[in-house]
Amino acid sequence: MLNGWSTTDTEALQSKRIGARPEAIGAAVVGCGYWGPNLARNLAEAPDFRLHGLCDQDAGQLRALGRSHPDVRAVRDFDALLCDDAVQAVVIATPPQTHFPLAKRALQAGKHVLVEKPLATRLVDGREIADLAKASDLVLMPGHTFIYSPAVNVVRDLIQTEVVGDIHFITSSRMNLGKYQRDGVVCDLAPHDISILRYWLDQPVVEIAASGSCVYREGVPETAFLTLTFAGGTTANVQLSWLAPRKVRQMIVVGSKRMVQYDDTAADEPVRVYDRGMDVGPPSNFGEHQLIYRTGDVVIPRVDPQEPLRLELQDFARAIHTGEEPRSNVALGLDIVAAVEMAQASILDNGIPRGFAAAVEPAAA
Repeated sequence: MLNGWSTTDTEALQSKRIGARPEAIGAAVVGCGYWGPNLARNLAEAPDFRLHGLCDQDAGQLRALGRSHPDVRAVRDFDALLCDDAVQAVVIATPPQTHFPLAKRALQAGKHVLVEKPLATRLVDGREIADLAKASDLVLMPGHTFIYSPAVNVVRDLIQTEVVGDIHFITSSRMNLGKYQRDGVVCDLAPHDISILRYWLDQPVVEIAASGSCVYREGVPETAFLTLTFAGGTTANVQLSWLAPRKVRQMIVVGSKRMVQYDDTAADEPVRVYDRGMDVGPPSNFGEHQLIYRTGDVVIPRVDPQEPLRLELQDFARAIHTGEEPRSNVALGLDIVAAVEMAQASILDNGIPRGFAAAVEPAAA
């Protein structure tokens, strides 16, 4: 003891001065199926977290994941997890229609929440849990993992620094002989493409026209085609399908200066920049301009190999510790919920474009 200070007090003060790492956050994964094992692995390996719990109503899935994490508490009762004081954060990876009720209960129990895409299946539900998180001073984070992808961020930098020039349009194809889900292909896959486009352009979607095809179950589209218009006027076409012979994850950005191809399936060279396009030359006669084709180099930017999910969880931890807004924030999550609602409404209306107001307010009777 020195002048009223103990050794422990002095060590604590020194730790604060040197910026000691905050205590690891006790976390639990809810949903041990398709994406749950990836979340559990990353949480177990992350220094910011301590994997404390696993939860799933399916006893078989719970046992399977539990074998990889034998020292982690595994329960089928979600309420038992919420009553556990060692759990400060809940990561939800369950079917989309369960996101809202589970996230709401977790927030009411005082837990920080990361909920896999989409944040909710209805905008009104997304706003309710967003308001609840804000009132409770808790972090609510939608899991839009692609915006943490190093390749996606390379393309964003090319757009933001005007290497691409003015964006003429963007196309996207996300297809596979995929995992069939009862919510339909739009709810399953569209949040990925919309989150990337929203992140690249830094603008909300204001209108969507969509069509869909139901082959195996009425009312559950396995293929959909979306045309999105963003606030700045840029348009994007998105093709989604579970009925394709091979996996396709490709987006093409066509700009006034260059074109960019992003291929998520190309591990070594996911981004290519093409110095190609058309320029308007002087008119050959009065009122008739010439189009000059331009073919230049193809540049393959360096992309650092980092796991997007690990970066996303780091951002979640930072938001919990500092109160700063994560990159994948509530505003982004709500925009995507609204866009998915617009697309689904347009499909039901035989492709009639739907705007944001139509997604928020029910149509007059």
